[in-house]
Amino acid sequence: MKGREAVLLAALIALLVGVFLLSLALGSTSVPLGRVVGALTGGVAADRPADFVIVRTIRLPRSVTAMLAGAALGIAGLQMQTLFRNPLADPFALGVSSGASLGVALVVLGSGYGPAAAFGTAMGLRGDALVTVAAIAGAAAVLALVLAVSTRIANPTTVLILGLMFGYAVSAVVTVLVGASQPERLQQWAQWGFGSFSGVTSPRLALFGPLTGAGVLIASISTKQLNALLLGERYAQSMGLSVRRARWLTMLGASVLGAVVTAFCGPISFLGIAVPHLCRGLFGTSDHRLLVPAVVVMGAAVALVAQIVSLLPGSAGVLPLNAVTSLMGAPVVVAVLLRSRRGALAQ
Repeated sequence: MKGREAVLLAALIALLVGVFLLSLALGSTSVPLGRVVGALTGGVAADRPADFVIVRTIRLPRSVTAMLAGAALGIAGLQMQTLFRNPLADPFALGVSSGASLGVALVVLGSGYGPAAAFGTAMGLRGDALVTVAAIAGAAAVLALVLAVSTRIANPTTVLILGLMFGYAVSAVVTVLVGASQPERLQQWAQWGFGSFSGVTSPRLALFGPLTGAGVLIASISTKQLNALLLGERYAQSMGLSVRRARWLTMLGASVLGAVVTAFCGPISFLGIAVPHLCRGLFGTSDHRLLVPAVVVMGAAVALVAQIVSLLPGSAGVLPLNAVTSLMGAPVVVAVLLRSRRGALAQ
């Protein structure tokens, strides 16, 4: 790692720490940074019990969830873009988000357990677990179908198109369920579709953390394979890499990360597309030995910023998280497309 790259990465880490502290300090009730640090270290538990509860019980799990989800979606997006050599590929390109949405729709629109249960505010542990398991099961079903088909197809672009088609087909089923549902359940379904980091309480974080952490760790030790795939499948084969196996494992790992985040937080759009491009633009490289740690840190920081904006600090209102991430990510995607267009014209 060169000196400039090390400085940029250190600056990203410092930015992440700063945004993390801000996410604990800002909200409907502001908590001074000194008291935030005191709450984290246990220094304000006795003299400021309200601040301790706000920071440790409410905001800390939410902020840790945002960091884990942002890192997971960022690394999964990087894997998918490298694998398919497509700048618009994201963790949900193979239909896992649609599959997770179908699982939740069957529970929310068919059984009466709403996203309030998924966010831990109504139905208790049973409903909480039911919605999460349904989302994972739906995503796993679609992913298994896509992976089964991919073993018969050598062209990764064809696999990507098939994944998109499967996703559209599953979304059509969800639309039918929505059209036949009662209005009160539609409101619950819409709430889940907004996305939220607030639903992952400390007990759920004990499961969400290891799942996403393991996925990010696996991606971090596969940088050589990703670099080889970036140079083309023939080059990767010449380096002794089993391309079919690497492709299958990459699709599986990235999709599982996307499915887990969707199950716990709802569908979070654009982070998986935008974060890898932000890191490529910042560091000016496609070397995954640098991009993987950069994407992890950048993804966590961007997710925290989105969370802060969505909570409208100083007010009681809340913006849909997906609206915030879309407004943040769409300009990045537009810039990538315009840059690609300019490059094509220059050639």
